[in-house]
Amino acid sequence: MNMVDLHVHSNKSDGSFTPSQLVAYALEKGLSAFALTDHDTTDGIAEAMAAAEAAARGGRAVQVIPGIEFSTEYHGRDIHIVGLYIDCDSEFFKRRLVNFVKGRDIRNREMCRRLTECGFPVSYEELTAEFPGCVITRAHYARFMLKKGYVKTLKEAFDRYIGDGCPCFVPRKKITPMRAVEIILKSGGFPILAHPLLYHMSSCELEELVATLKEIGLQGLEALYSTYSAQDERTMRALAAKYDLCISGGSDFHGTAKPGLDLATGYGRLFVPEEILDHINERRKWMLSHPGALRKTKILFTDLDGTLLDSKKQISSYTREVLHAWADAGHKLVLCSGRDINSVTDVKNDLALDLPGMYLIGYNGGQIYDCQKKKTIYKTALTIPQTLHILHMAAQAGVHVHTYSDTHILASRDNEEMHYYRRVIKTPVLFSPDMETLVRTEPCKCLAIELKDAQKLENFRLSLVPWAEENKISMIYSNPYYLEFFPAASGKGAAVLKLCELLGIHPYFSVAAGDAQNDLSMIEAAGMGIAMCNGSEDVKMAATTVTACDNDHDGLAQALVDLI
Repeated sequence: MNMVDLHVHSNKSDGSFTPSQLVAYALEKGLSAFALTDHDTTDGIAEAMAAAEAAARGGRAVQVIPGIEFSTEYHGRDIHIVGLYIDCDSEFFKRRLVNFVKGRDIRNREMCRRLTECGFPVSYEELTAEFPGCVITRAHYARFMLKKGYVKTLKEAFDRYIGDGCPCFVPRKKITPMRAVEIILKSGGFPILAHPLLYHMSSCELEELVATLKEIGLQGLEALYSTYSAQDERTMRALAAKYDLCISGGSDFHGTAKPGLDLATGYGRLFVPEEILDHINERRKWMLSHPGALRKTKILFTDLDGTLLDSKKQISSYTREVLHAWADAGHKLVLCSGRDINSVTDVKNDLALDLPGMYLIGYNGGQIYDCQKKKTIYKTALTIPQTLHILHMAAQAGVHVHTYSDTHILASRDNEEMHYYRRVIKTPVLFSPDMETLVRTEPCKCLAIELKDAQKLENFRLSLVPWAEENKISMIYSNPYYLEFFPAASGKGAAVLKLCELLGIHPYFSVAAGDAQNDLSMIEAAGMGIAMCNGSEDVKMAATTVTACDNDHDGLAQALVDLI
């Protein structure tokens, strides 16, 4: 009986064999096929296929299956999704990998900085030169540190410096396994949950993951693996059968990087029969004949200024076209802002955006408005005493602060800060030196503005930290001049989860896009976070993708088109 290996790594990620050497070794081992599934890269596929073609011309045949192994994050765990039969040449797939590279670069440069600060000089340029053409992982850092004499063993590097929780480790914001499944499907591939038992989940936790992945389109589960016992294999086969998933299997061969683990046979007992691949190919035929069967409804939460809107507070014809395509595909659109809900409505009307499935979020998550039903469906607010305390402290500090009613902005006086704020805000204003006469309903937020002295505004914030912590109030800068106050239970991230709950949409199917600090919780809460390249560094670190262009050049639309 012919055998295959559907999980193999080359030196293009963290294996030791070149792709050509893998082909030669697969022939030596008698494999009829193997899948090259390097971590987050397909750089070795072309070389492996060329080597296989050359061997075939010499009368020796082995099939190379183009694949990838995505590293994803789920409930704090590192989950791997293998994709077989990836169309590496598709423009969609190439764009996705570019975004992975950007995310890795941001993380790797920060790790180099931290190592250097700890007394171990490592430049990103020197590191990549040491491992040319490789996806840089922590294993490469450890090898580099060992070569430089910074550590005595690879284990020491991980235990003291670059392991989880160590001072030089920087976690890279990863995509969810759900998003990895979607990317693989859209790239013509076959998504498989790799080595499920290695995640050390309870049976209930693992089944919940598998059920969720199945919902979005998972097609296979790795039930044959190098470290599995006979009982492990039976358990995984039963789980796959319960969710109608194909069986897959592979050695996870890394060459000398995993001593004792061999191609095809693992630690000596592994055998993956060719019929496993035959069943996968039967399922692939069905998938190719039903291209729309696995699409799911998504919901986009987008910030306005600096994200959706250009510097003239407009959107281009291309962005408008993409938003209409998004809605036409059945997806939902949510405009999110720190502005009051009346101002967000004005933006929607000025843009002439009247799409099905639209919602508005104002006050940084304090209010959610259903455009179709024309009513507020959720609201959270500061208490009146909390609001008056903020206003009183602002008056003492000489800082402008205003708040809101359901219909108006409420301020003590007209001033330079108010004129600046109302350059683009059309909501009417009520003025009174006695703010207690104006604040009659609980507002969603207060806004402090200081145009000339950033330190003055920061001092004001610092003076309120103990009180804000005691009262569970968030204080967040939405730009260098604006300091926002709102309930800690509010925030854009909380609004993402609340609206998903109200609509019955799993948060894993949500997308959030932003550029500023007040967008951070939204990006972290969503299944996929898009940071604008013109955004702050902390937003970029939190996001799963960074746009190629800024908000004046359709950055969001270009990132969004691949999600439709």
